Amino acid sequence: MKHKKIYLVGGARPNFMKIAPVVRALQARDGLSFSIIHTGQHYDREMNDVFFEELGIPEPDVFMGAGGGSHSQQTAKIMIAFEELCLADRPDAVLVVGDVNSTLACSIVAKKLNIAVAHVEAGLRSGDMTMPEEINRLVTDSISDFFFVTEPSGVAHLKREGKNDSAIYHVGHVMVDNLLFQVEKLTSMDTSVFETSTFKTMNRVNDGRYGVVTLHRPSNVDIAEVLSRICTGLKEVATELPLIFPVHPRTRNNLEQFGIDLGPNIMQVGPQSYMAFLNLWKDAAVVLTDSGGLQEETTALGVPCITIRNNTERPITVEEGSNVLAGTDPGRIVAEVSKVLRGEGKRGRRPHLWDGKAAERIVEVLTRELAVSDS
Repeated sequence: MKHKKIYLVGGARPNFMKIAPVVRALQARDGLSFSIIHTGQHYDREMNDVFFEELGIPEPDVFMGAGGGSHSQQTAKIMIAFEELCLADRPDAVLVVGDVNSTLACSIVAKKLNIAVAHVEAGLRSGDMTMPEEINRLVTDSISDFFFVTEPSGVAHLKREGKNDSAIYHVGHVMVDNLLFQVEKLTSMDTSVFETSTFKTMNRVNDGRYGVVTLHRPSNVDIAEVLSRICTGLKEVATELPLIFPVHPRTRNNLEQFGIDLGPNIMQVGPQSYMAFLNLWKDAAVVLTDSGGLQEETTALGVPCITIRNNTERPITVEEGSNVLAGTDPGRIVAEVSKVLRGEGKRGRRPHLWDGKAAERIVEVLTRELAVSDS
């Protein structure tokens, strides 16, 4: 019998970290062939041969180079390029991950061509319609055929939105699969090659403890008043705990434009590769972030996380994990870090099914369901 073929779609580095466990699971099991599709949503100079080698997967089979422009322009370019690809080499299913524009664009194209759509990280909701990612999640889930869910809240959202129970699969989290895979690789690597190993030993005080900061969300970094307020809190934290801040280009530009000085105790460094950054934050006393993925990864490793947002589409990280929502109020940010430094911060626990086997469950479902659709 001819193997069913599935397209695995990604557009930026975090997408490929989520796809990687699925690739490894597909390679270990007979029944589905696959192609890795890079839409080119983001150009990343760090996404090279070594990046894919670290992930334990081959480089993308197709690079569409369809990124750039506004949200609408980018989505349109990806749709046009992906439609041409699907018409030339029609897959049996398209698997999309997360909530980026590539997720939305490729889901719409596939569905209009009557190709099954599988959404990994389905059902996550922040309730904040000013977030482009929230719109992408809602639209993608409105047309998907298979919903692979990371946490119970996702199941509840999908059921409330009228999705069929038989199409919803609580499988765990592929990002955690990849995290555990990479942590294991770190144990056998010479981490001294990473710039972050140097950062970890510089200016160490307070028994060698340090914190890590990431900020990139437009709602936090594009408004001078908000960014200034956040940085006021960070500077106060840094008087007690040295902070290492890999600065996103967007954030760096705005810090300069708004004339915000972070002071001498916050070490600003450039963007880091995945393994180098993991080597940094996994040993941090606390992580301060507005990243969705980092909320989950810190929960998986039990690292205290202070999320600089008023909401989260990943509530299990707060309910069960090591995450606390602090908003953008400087006083609240400082207070939550102080709890951590006093030994009162949340460690939480790793949620159910975040065991490194989510991708295996996904591949099992797709192998079975795509075979049934052909019978």
